[in-house]
Amino acid sequence: MAEEGRYDVVVIGGGPGGYPAAIRCAQRGAKVALVEKERVGGTCLNWGCIPTKTLLASTELIARAREAEKFGVKISGIEPDWGAIQERKAKVTDTLVGGILQLLKANGIDLVEGAGSITPEKNVRVAGADGEAVLETDRIIIATGSDPAELPTFDFSQPSVMTSTDALALDHVPESLIIVGSGVIGSEFACIFSTLGTRIAMVELMDRMLPTEDSRVAKQMKSTFRKAGIEVKTETTVEEVLEYRPDGIKVKLSDGGELEAEKLLVSIGRRFNSAGLGLEEVGVKADERGRIEVNDAMETSVEGIYAVGDVVGGILLAHTATFEGLVAAENATGGKATMSYDVVPACIFTTPEIGSVGLNTDKAADQGLEVTVSRFSFGALGKAMAMGEDYGFVQLVIDAKTDKLLGAQIMGPHASDLIHEVAVAMQQGATAMDIATTIHAHPSLPEAIMEAAEAAHGKAIHVAPPRKK
Repeated sequence: MAEEGRYDVVVIGGGPGGYPAAIRCAQRGAKVALVEKERVGGTCLNWGCIPTKTLLASTELIARAREAEKFGVKISGIEPDWGAIQERKAKVTDTLVGGILQLLKANGIDLVEGAGSITPEKNVRVAGADGEAVLETDRIIIATGSDPAELPTFDFSQPSVMTSTDALALDHVPESLIIVGSGVIGSEFACIFSTLGTRIAMVELMDRMLPTEDSRVAKQMKSTFRKAGIEVKTETTVEEVLEYRPDGIKVKLSDGGELEAEKLLVSIGRRFNSAGLGLEEVGVKADERGRIEVNDAMETSVEGIYAVGDVVGGILLAHTATFEGLVAAENATGGKATMSYDVVPACIFTTPEIGSVGLNTDKAADQGLEVTVSRFSFGALGKAMAMGEDYGFVQLVIDAKTDKLLGAQIMGPHASDLIHEVAVAMQQGATAMDIATTIHAHPSLPEAIMEAAEAAHGKAIHVAPPRKK
């Protein structure tokens, strides 16, 4: 049974929003308990960001090895070992979980195992394997995250139907796979399993894949997937399941067609984990989908109760959750902090990678902004050509009146790293000319950002001028 006691702050949920919040509260002198029903690190570390990136690291290495001869290197006998790949994934995850546990201990935080809920007295009840305990507290931070959303069309008790969590635990590489949803998670899994030899068909309700991304990025990624043999059906849904089998599934599509595969992965977003927390009893407001309402201090409708991460909706990214957790921690311990979402980089670890921040061309148009859109292709960049990764581009969205950077989209090698140059520039209110006049090392990938900034002012050296009529 969990040990009862009194705390300055109790954090419910040990994911990327919860455990940083707990540590920051402890750093500010608070006595803290962290309640977690499964594993610290949450979805990101255990069933999301880190496991998928570890698998991608293996499949990217396989893909590069297959292209070795283009670089003058002969490699034979390339053979993926799924069991060893899974073992490495587990080792990476376990190592990081162990690191968090050490940090909690070093900061004097009590880790309480079990499911937390809020009592009418605004304390936290923990239901653990050995019984219940009540943790008395002055402040509560809710960081319970989200789970993969499910569709009523599918019976998830069938072995052929998977969520992203199930896909990470597969004991073999499926011969064929239907992916419902072509967003971030679905697209990353498509890259993983396609490289391992799985035949993949993606079904997307919207008129393009990666529907939240810039239209140019989405269009080029669909072309890339097609070249890799991945079928992407847009403006299409699964109308019904025609057959469940122990070794497969057969579905009917809205366009009249049929698809059959060994496995089907549902990847249509997340559902918010706010049920069972006792929110109604204490008056914490949440919408019909379960998203908890908060202000820019991350405080709910009830004083002294905060919420962060996926459970508040908004930008469902681990690093957003972390910053929300730090803001909540400051405020829960007497500080005064506010959360801003103006500059939040987002990354998609497909092949090639995608990095974005701020406004894209579609969002700028929706807001009626007058913008300059400037691009530079990796195909014209020396370092990208030397690496053999000269596909993709840098796109800057610039305020036409002030020259300030409003956003950027990068599709190409190390896009997840490169996007942060633009993020820092935006955070400091920099202009395109500020980047253009900053010396960038040669040969390097960041030169593409400099070239795009120069092109916005018609000064790019490596871009041919328009032909004279």
